[in-house]
Amino acid sequence: MSAQSLHASAVDSLWNWDTDSDDAESLRHTMLAFLDSAPDGCLRSHVPGHITASSLVLDEDGSHVLLTLHPRVGRWIQLGGHCEPGDGTVVDSALREAREESGIEGLRIDPRLLSAHTHPITCSLGVPTRHLDLRFLVRAPGPASAVPAVISDESQDLRWWPVDDLPEGAEKETIDHLVRLAAAR
Repeated sequence: MSAQSLHASAVDSLWNWDTDSDDAESLRHTMLAFLDSAPDGCLRSHVPGHITASSLVLDEDGSHVLLTLHPRVGRWIQLGGHCEPGDGTVVDSALREAREESGIEGLRIDPRLLSAHTHPITCSLGVPTRHLDLRFLVRAPGPASAVPAVISDESQDLRWWPVDDLPEGAEKETIDHLVRLAAAR
């Protein structure tokens, strides 16, 4: 696998994304333009910005969401991170990140893009950059009470939260929006 396969899969995910708003449609075209100009745009070494892959991890019935207290961001957010050269696709990246950050085996990913977002950040490069985040829906293999998550070294904390009772410091609007999109599937 290579930067080329990651790039091609990101383009494919964006083209096939069933957007839910004019803003999402505009973001799709902006990200496609970025990728058209950045053959290595899925790798963190692309300093001006790079594609990242995130997972909205829900338990089996969709009543709980797994969130990480991100050490750099300082808020409760969905799992995810950088694409790696060994990942074949952005879907592979999102699922790998979810497994690494949760310790949960048996996660199932919906390969259709759920959402996208872009934000400035100083990530592992140590310099300001921009993450162009592709978000996917991932389901745990049971109810939250039966699926223990293990905190990785990439998190300050990791917990299941009822989707209607998110913690203080969570990106509530974003998570609520993602949960609504997931429920529509």
